[in-house]
Amino acid sequence: MAWDRNQMAARAAQELQDGWYVNLGIGIPTLVSNYIPEGITVTLQSENGMLGMGPFPFEGEEDADLINAGKQTITELPQTAYFDSAQSFGMIRGGKIAMAILGAMEVAENGDLANWMIPGKLIKGMGGAMDLVAGVGRVVVVMDHTNKKGETKLLKSCTLPLTGQGVVDRIITNLGVLDVVEGGLKIVETAEGVTEQEIRDATEATLV
Repeated sequence: MAWDRNQMAARAAQELQDGWYVNLGIGIPTLVSNYIPEGITVTLQSENGMLGMGPFPFEGEEDADLINAGKQTITELPQTAYFDSAQSFGMIRGGKIAMAILGAMEVAENGDLANWMIPGKLIKGMGGAMDLVAGVGRVVVVMDHTNKKGETKLLKSCTLPLTGQGVVDRIITNLGVLDVVEGGLKIVETAEGVTEQEIRDATEATLV
């Protein structure tokens, strides 16, 4: 039994600490806002110029002007602040954001991250990923352990263009949780019903 998208997001939400400013990437990470633990107050930052994002709106209550970096409609909170992209990236580059929770296409055993393009595929642009991984305090990747072809996404070295070198701290996949440590990846936790051997079989990266 592997974790589904919501269970992965709920596990990632356990990484949040009270008082932190956190950036959520596109895809599964956006779901993290639905699972913030009780008693924990975090301020979610969106690189398109919003500090203090609320949860996703209920159907029929969407405001087309309120979107996150992934162009999904979101809600605002009483304390929400708005600013331009320059100020937003000033926060990111200035080290004001404690953690980014991002999706990925590939992660290497040394923490290299590839998550912004696949050669030959049409892309909307680089987005803020490169600034985020260079500027935030901690980078947590949330992704499926293997791609649609069943090939591992945890590699000895990335094959796709890099977003950042040696930037990933922790990886949460549908099979479990791994940390980037000296010499490779370390299994920290397995998803319910998943064995350590299943993680090893689905991983090309060195496991220490």
